[in-house]
Amino acid sequence: MAVLTEEQTLIKDQATAWAKDKAPVSSFRALRDSKSEQAFLPETWSAMVDMGWSGILVPEKYGGSDLGYLTCGLILEQLGRQLTASPLFSSSLVGASALMLAGNTAQQEALLPSIANGSALVTLALDESSRHQPEQTACRAEQTDDGFCISGKKTFVAEGMSATHYLVAARTSANPGDTQGISLFIVPAQADGIERTALPTIDSRDYARLSFTDVRVEATAVLGSLDDGMPVLEKVLDRARIGIAAEMLGTASQAFDMTLDYLKTREQFGKVIGSFQALGHRAAALFSLQEQSRSCVEAALQAVDAEADNVSELASLAKCQVGKFLFEMSNELIQIHGGIGMTDEFDAGLYLKRARVLEASFGNRAYHRHRYANLMGF
Repeated sequence: MAVLTEEQTLIKDQATAWAKDKAPVSSFRALRDSKSEQAFLPETWSAMVDMGWSGILVPEKYGGSDLGYLTCGLILEQLGRQLTASPLFSSSLVGASALMLAGNTAQQEALLPSIANGSALVTLALDESSRHQPEQTACRAEQTDDGFCISGKKTFVAEGMSATHYLVAARTSANPGDTQGISLFIVPAQADGIERTALPTIDSRDYARLSFTDVRVEATAVLGSLDDGMPVLEKVLDRARIGIAAEMLGTASQAFDMTLDYLKTREQFGKVIGSFQALGHRAAALFSLQEQSRSCVEAALQAVDAEADNVSELASLAKCQVGKFLFEMSNELIQIHGGIGMTDEFDAGLYLKRARVLEASFGNRAYHRHRYANLMGF
């Protein structure tokens, strides 16, 4: 486990207490049951902004606190425990990371302060199918006299309905499958030619399908280098994978705690079921997976903060390892609880549904096993 500073410990404790008290899983259930078009509560997001979480990665000169990825990951883990819905991951981590990595001074000055104060929600529009395949980007951006004209489709865009800006990966040359020829664009969500449609998902979050029809942007909308956006996109994606792994760790750890409490209190044949050897062995194996996953996630977060050379390897390792833990833990949460685990009244189903979406986001285990092997030279 990472050795936390006093400030990180205080922020983790704050996040733990706040999530339990102000944004517990019961609040998410109530939001889901309300059938509201809102995918997160505005008051929840306002509270996060007031606590400074929306600017946790943003440099101080742009109104943030620049406390680093490990600190951000500690917060995401606690939100994952309570299934708290918010744009913190999509905008304050992924959107802010992209602007810090590739944005010029004008782009950073225009958007980073707004990300920090919560008024701008900047999200990545990348995938075009149910599979995570960045190099297969087919959405095109044709150069015009005064900028670019974007046409194509995107799907599973996180916070897609509530976003104020999209970071759109579009092909400016070459063909789908090529790593060259992809560029990133900052596109206002209200730009003419964008049609966004809510995409219902089993975890009841804000996802959208986007359709771009001759969407015109100025040349200044290019984020980073024209035709050579893949290297910076991979850096952004690695930070996204590590951040979502931190949230997954929280979701799986809460499922473990719920299961452990049940093993300690449920009685059968005159004994608590946790005393049965077979169930004890299953709990021990899950605990081992939890600690392995935590080590991988925290090592990856620390590597980003240290600007280490092996961030990509650690990102895939963390996403794959915690994906395994979350998959097995969410299954065991249902199985060990038995019949009650299958009911909607019990929270296990909410964790299972969220787990399945998180596992597939930014590459599933098969994707990251293959990527990790390639990165390690196999």
